Amino acid sequence: MARRCMITGKQVMSGNNVSHANNKTRRRFLPNMQVVSFASETLGTVRLRVSTRAIRTIEINGGLDAFLLSMRSSKLTRDALLLKQRIEKSAALRA
Repeated sequence: MARRCMITGKQVMSGNNVSHANNKTRRRFLPNMQVVSFASETLGTVRLRVSTRAIRTIEINGGLDAFLLSMRSSKLTRDALLLKQRIEKSAALRA
C-alpha cells in the first residue's frame, strides 16, 4: 500500500540522520497514515486512508462533504477528485 494521503497527497520524504559527530545517514520521514471512516451526508460512510493532518482539516471544515466541495479541484488528489464528483452527482440527484 502506498504511503500517500488520499486527500492531501502528503507522502514519504527523505532526509538525513545526523549524529553528534555530524555523520549523516539517509532516512525516511513517514507520514502518520490512518484508516478512518468518515460520515458523508450524501454517500453514507466512506473509509479513507489519510494523514492525521487531513483528519483535522476535514473536521475543522465541517465534515467530508463540506471540505471537498469547498476545495478547488486543482488542489485535490485524483482519489479526492473522484470522491468530490460522486458527492456532487448524488447531491444533484437529490435536488
